[in-house]
Amino acid sequence: MHILDAEQTARVLPYHRLVPAIAEAARQVSSGEIKAPERMVVGMGGGGVLLCMPAIAQDASVTKLITVHGDNPSRALPAIQGEVIVFDTATGRRLALLDGPTVTARRTAAVTLRGIELLAPAKPATAVLIGAGVQAAAHADALNTYFGITQFRIVSRSIDNARKFCAELSVRLPHLSLRAIAVEELGDACQDADLVIALTTSTSPVVPAQLPARTMAIGVGAFKPEMAELPAELLHTRAIVVDHLAGAKHEAGDLLQAQVEWEKVSDLASAASHPQASSAPTPVLKTVGHAAWDLAAGRVALSLLT
Repeated sequence: MHILDAEQTARVLPYHRLVPAIAEAARQVSSGEIKAPERMVVGMGGGGVLLCMPAIAQDASVTKLITVHGDNPSRALPAIQGEVIVFDTATGRRLALLDGPTVTARRTAAVTLRGIELLAPAKPATAVLIGAGVQAAAHADALNTYFGITQFRIVSRSIDNARKFCAELSVRLPHLSLRAIAVEELGDACQDADLVIALTTSTSPVVPAQLPARTMAIGVGAFKPEMAELPAELLHTRAIVVDHLAGAKHEAGDLLQAQVEWEKVSDLASAASHPQASSAPTPVLKTVGHAAWDLAAGRVALSLLT
C-alpha cells in the first residue's frame, strides 16, 4: 500500500487530472454507478466531531475519516486531521493512504473549477476570495493553475487577517497579484470581478446581494444548516447549481434559509447535460462536499502511483 504525506498527496492530485475526474464522478453519482451514503457525523466531546465518508464504485472505493477539533490551534495542532483510504472494490485490498485534509482541499477546489468551467460566461481573469483559511489558499492555487488567474482580492473579517494571508501566499506563489480588501469595500471590489467565492463558516451571508449579471458567485465554506454565505436576494434572482442535490437539501444553509424552490435547483451532472443560456445571469454555484469527490481524487492518485 502506498502511504503518502500531505506534500506527496498534493503531487498526485494535479488539477488538470482532478477536474475531469470530478466530472466523471458527478455523472456516475447521477447514474447510480457510485454508491455513497450521507456522511456520518459523530460527536467526540469538547466540540470535536468525527466524519466518516465512504464511496463505492466498481473499480475502486474510498473511505475518508476526518476529525475536526476547532480549539486545536491553541494546542499547536491542526483543527482538521484525517486520511483517505483507497481500496480495490473487488478484493478489499488497500491500495493507498492519502492525507485527508489535502484531499479535501484539492477536491473541493476542483469541484469549484468544474462549476466555473460549466457555468461561467467566459474564462475568468479576476477573483474575489472571501476568507483567509486553507480553502482560500487552495482555491487561489487552483484558479491560477487551471485558469491562469493572477488577479486576486482577498477579504477577511479583519484587514490584518487579509494582509497576513496575502503575505504568506505571496511567498509560495510570488507571481500572483494579491490585494487585501476591507469588508467595507467588498461591494465595490466585486463590481468588476469575474468570480466571487465565499470560503467561510459564517452564519450570515457574506456575498453581496447585488452583483453584475456576468459575475459568478460561489459558496463553498458553509456546510451546515445554520451556516450561510449566499444572500437570499441573490439566490432568488439566479439559477442555482449545487455539487450534490441530496446533500445540499440537508446541509446547504444558504439555500435552506432562503427557502429556495428545490425543483429549480440543478446539480453538476445535469448542468453538464443542459448548458445555461448565455444571455441569462450567471448561475450561482453552491457546494457542500460529497464522498464521490474523494473517490475521484483516489482514482487520480492511483493512476499516478501505479
